[in-house]
Amino acid sequence: MGKRSKKKEQAEAAASYAAGGKVVKKKKKPVRETIEAIIIALVLALVIRAFGVQAFKIPSSSMEDTLLIGDHILVSKFAYGMQVPRPAMIKVKGLSIPFFETQLSPIWGSVKRGDVIVFRFPGDRTKDYIKRVIGISGDKVEVKDTKVFINGKPWEDKVGVFKGSQGGRAEMADNFGPYTVPEGKVFVMGDNRDRSFDSRFWGPVSINEIKGKAFIIYFSWNNNGGGVRLGRIGSGIE
Repeated sequence: MGKRSKKKEQAEAAASYAAGGKVVKKKKKPVRETIEAIIIALVLALVIRAFGVQAFKIPSSSMEDTLLIGDHILVSKFAYGMQVPRPAMIKVKGLSIPFFETQLSPIWGSVKRGDVIVFRFPGDRTKDYIKRVIGISGDKVEVKDTKVFINGKPWEDKVGVFKGSQGGRAEMADNFGPYTVPEGKVFVMGDNRDRSFDSRFWGPVSINEIKGKAFIIYFSWNNNGGGVRLGRIGSGIE
């Protein structure tokens, strides 16, 4: 059957060439073209999301006043190095599908104190957290009466705010350590010190689990009825 079909196509091509001097190829059906375009677009979107830039929405107040609830941000996946893929189940629109996830290989970059990063939460790797890097590998981190000390010296904290504790975490939040950050890990805290569930409570973050560095707010919506926050759109994240 396959041979006959091939011979038929060759005969049709020869007849078409003899009649008009050129071979006329059959056009793809519109439905097939549409399906192919959708598949290619989905694959490209997943690749860009995994290796290039990924969008996130801020759901909590833990990074106030740097990031507000309703801010939509972009995160660079290549700020610190290459995201190396490995087979895994990922969630797309709430559905788990077999695909791959990535782990950071810090080839050309290094995580610095003060960077705002997105990472997989050590307590539940299906959740993404965003915090500020306070200590890097080898640093001794300590909090005394809300003041942060790195390697025994006061850290110049221009972003930390204190809005009252929630959930009975005040004592540990105000006084912590000293704690030495292990090799290959970073110590993170939320800018809203009183209302951040961070390394003071569950430990450091592995550098391999960092998804990227937050760098810009591309949209912001006030969930309390204020509408679009035009003044925040396009703001860099520092």
